[in-house]
Order: sequence, then C-alpha cells, then structure tokens
Amino acid sequence: MRTLDLSPLFRSTIGIDRMSRLLDSALQFDTAAPAYPPYNIEKTGEDSYRITMAVAGFGEDDLEVVTSENTLTVRAKATPDEEEKSRVFLHRGIAGRAFERRFQLADYIKVSGATLVNGLLNIELVREVPEAQKPRTVKIAVGQGEAPKQIAA
Repeated sequence: MRTLDLSPLFRSTIGIDRMSRLLDSALQFDTAAPAYPPYNIEKTGEDSYRITMAVAGFGEDDLEVVTSENTLTVRAKATPDEEEKSRVFLHRGIAGRAFERRFQLADYIKVSGATLVNGLLNIELVREVPEAQKPRTVKIAVGQGEAPKQIAA
C-alpha cells in the first residue's frame, strides 16, 4: 500500500502546480510499465544532453518526436509492409510494435535535433537559459570617500 497525500504541501503555494503533477505521476508510477524501447540518457556537455533509443526496424517515416509544454514524446507506428505480411517467422525477437515514450524536460531544455543512425535514435537536448535568468556579477565600486566629519570637539 503506497498512498501518500501531498495536498498539505500545496495548500499555501501558488504557481507550482506543475511540480504537484510531477510528484503525483512519480508516486503513481507502475512498476510493471513497459521498458520498450530501451534508452540511455547522457550528459554530453555543460548544458547539453542526449537521449539514445534503440529503435531497430523503424525508419524516419515511422518515428515522430514532439515537444510540448516541457514534455518530449517519442512515438513510433508499426506499419508492416506487404513483404513482411507474407513472411513466416520461426522466432521473432526484434520487436516492431508501436510505442510511445514520454520524458519530462526541465525548464529551458530545448530539443536541438534528432538523428537515426544504425537503428539508434539520438535526440540532442540543450539548456538555453535566457539572459535575464542567468546569474550576473555586480561590480563593486571603490569609493573615494570623504574624511570623517568631526561633530564635536
């Protein structure tokens, strides 16, 4: 039994409803969720990442990569061709079934491109923080201060 009520945490907060949805979805994660297709997430630089998915048997026309409101969705539709319909498999270990995989992206993470090479779909991600949000250093001026004034003798 894994029930956890987080509503007291969100009674006095405004504007973090997205965080509430993320926590709810993380707590409701099904351990029997499909692990297809397998994927890697790697950090390739200071502000760059790569998601690599094993999508053997799918071509560029079968795959769809969509971003919407901090969510990256990768979909594949299985479209068997006429040649495949006529083949008889003794063992079929290469899965060619349709799938949909979703990734939650942090703020300012943008998809910069996607490539399909040797059955691996590489999705490049970059963190682009706006100039207004970046930390900036404030220069401290050294004052040519006046001599202290004597108030009383």
